[in-house]
Amino acid sequence: MTYAIIETGGKQVMVEPGRFYDVELLHVEPGEAVTIDKVLFVRHEDDAHVGQPWVEGATVEGKVLEHRRGRKVIVYKMQPKKKTRKKRGHRQELTRFAVERISVNGTVLAESDAFEGMGSASEPTEVVAEVAETTAE
Repeated sequence: MTYAIIETGGKQVMVEPGRFYDVELLHVEPGEAVTIDKVLFVRHEDDAHVGQPWVEGATVEGKVLEHRRGRKVIVYKMQPKKKTRKKRGHRQELTRFAVERISVNGTVLAESDAFEGMGSASEPTEVVAEVAETTAE
């Protein structure tokens, strides 16, 4: 299992290739690639790279899927016997970020299988054509 611990938005997140994560707002348009170089720790099988504070040459590459808003948090402040009440809500701006690959010093340690076949559309149409022929018979 290969994973990395990255820092983004003042928080540390453990990420794996092929999964998506909601992180603090990144100022990047949806569909664009993002490279995060603030990598604190990388684990690949029995090999571990620990940063002080960051691992030299380590990057996590991915794609921004969408921008969204988090769940509403209600903040209610009250002082008893003073008739003072304040109710305020907050929704955090988030970015859904899909991790494609983890690399150290240019060597790709792990890459997502979900993103490899996105460029070629001829393979799925051939499979659909074969299924259509077998169901017609």
